[in-house]
Amino acid sequence: MTATGALDRQINDDRAASTGEIWRIAGPVVVARGLDHVRLYNVVLVGRAALPGEVIRLSGDLATIQVYENTGGLHVGEPVVDTGRPLEVELGPGMLGGIFDGTQRPLDVLARVGDDAFGRPLLPRGGSLPSLDRERAWTFEARVAPADQVVAGDVLGVVAETRALEHRILVPPGIRGVVTKVSSGPRTLEEPVAWIDEAPVTMLSRWPVRDPRPIAARLAASTPLITGQRAIDVLFPIARGGAATIPGGFGTGKTVLQQSLAKWAHADVVVYVGCGERGNELAEVLQEFPQLIDPRTGASLMERTILIANTSNMPVAAREASIYTGVTVAEYFRDQGYHVALMADSTSRWGEALREVSSRLEEMPAEEGYPAYLSSRLAEFYERGAAVRCAGSAEREGSVTIIGAVSPAGGDFSEPITQHSLRLAGTFWALETSLARARHFPAVDWNRSYTLYDLSGWFGGEVASDWEEHRAWARQLLQREAELLEVVQLVGADTLAPPERALLRTGRLLREDFLQQSAFDEHDAYCAPAKQIAMLRSIRAADTAMRTAVDRGVPAETVAAAPSLTALAQMRLWPADEAEQRASTLVELINTELENLG
Repeated sequence: MTATGALDRQINDDRAASTGEIWRIAGPVVVARGLDHVRLYNVVLVGRAALPGEVIRLSGDLATIQVYENTGGLHVGEPVVDTGRPLEVELGPGMLGGIFDGTQRPLDVLARVGDDAFGRPLLPRGGSLPSLDRERAWTFEARVAPADQVVAGDVLGVVAETRALEHRILVPPGIRGVVTKVSSGPRTLEEPVAWIDEAPVTMLSRWPVRDPRPIAARLAASTPLITGQRAIDVLFPIARGGAATIPGGFGTGKTVLQQSLAKWAHADVVVYVGCGERGNELAEVLQEFPQLIDPRTGASLMERTILIANTSNMPVAAREASIYTGVTVAEYFRDQGYHVALMADSTSRWGEALREVSSRLEEMPAEEGYPAYLSSRLAEFYERGAAVRCAGSAEREGSVTIIGAVSPAGGDFSEPITQHSLRLAGTFWALETSLARARHFPAVDWNRSYTLYDLSGWFGGEVASDWEEHRAWARQLLQREAELLEVVQLVGADTLAPPERALLRTGRLLREDFLQQSAFDEHDAYCAPAKQIAMLRSIRAADTAMRTAVDRGVPAETVAAAPSLTALAQMRLWPADEAEQRASTLVELINTELENLG
């Protein structure tokens, strides 16, 4: 389709708006009548306050609307205006570092509109400020010239939006043709920067949040997203473009883990969706993220982060829309050839929003009151995560990796959202309450977690050829340790054979010196893969030395108390570039001491 054709279609879509009136109000659900020609999922403005809402059901001349604002004060008979367009997000320079609500309203701008009686920021109802600043000028550097043939997805030019990221302006989807003119230099979002077949193209674009953006092809999930967390990268790695779910009860560290992933994961852009979390917890996120230092640039992490905040006391319908807003923004940066990490905290609150709206619609409830379409809605969300070959004539790859936290009531993993997420996500990081209470963080339960991604080829080629061998050893030993601990609880440790008691010591080394990791320790918050494998080799070498000593007849208790084993706790402080050398020195020390035990 040419640029002219796309613009003609847009003009047809923006037909004269129809007007109806409120017929019924039920919390966030409003029923209107008289909206002629309205379409499903169109955005409408409800009442004299012009509250935004979305049409979710059509029945005869009645349109059911979920309103993204508090409906208090609305009256039957007030006008409802159809905008003629679906719920869309604005895409372009200015998003990085932004804080938006579930429908992409800029919260930092709205908070400056007015204060309440106590001097606190007061978000106005029905605020219709643009998501992106229309007045700010960005320096556009063209990457095309007149007479160039371009297709959708080609790079027209770049904008140095932050120190961390170069914003690439692409040919919009559905447009192809010949570049007739380009305009480099300072430009606002609505000023044309190029003309394709004489049709102007600006840096600002829009996209419906419920529609996946087009790609050239999906790619195999064969490259890991390095997180720097040993329990994840070694035992349960996630692929770029994959999906992970993090279920855990209250206080198990879901939010801290997601913040660690946001800071240290090898992603170019981070989109953090705070969906229905407590206001004070999300306030901490909004305060802490700007203070986090990006290890890549030394500047604020916000320079490559977008926050979408929708707390539990904000309108429930906007909570349901927030994850679609987040994943659409993530896809936009993916199409530029970047690797994006999307953190959804939490999908449980999103599911509760679905349940509340469904009950207002008087739909037949399914398990635990959730709507019957819960599974399909979750699938629509998780399936938008992928590693792709981007649209356009040039070879360019990008990815969206989705990491969704789940907050099951009472830590019950059998509830519907956790179970449906298990079926959809390729990685399952189960957070255990007992580990969190024992101050073991990240509290990833190695006996319940798993990964379906086979990334041994990448780790074996890029990090160490024996990576998979050591990984398999660690998982088998932890499983065997769990079995022995059950025996110990029943009949005591004295009933175990000496080799089994030595195995328990190795299991403790793995748990305390390898899997435990402090997100607040500057030396331990991130662990490079090369350091991870050096640490694991050291523990395995210590296990071999302990078994050899026990086989010689040395008491298991004497072996377990060897002073050199305590030095393994200092591995987390090793500099990554010295890890291999220090591991060799430590292993030699352990072997020497255990060989001299009589």
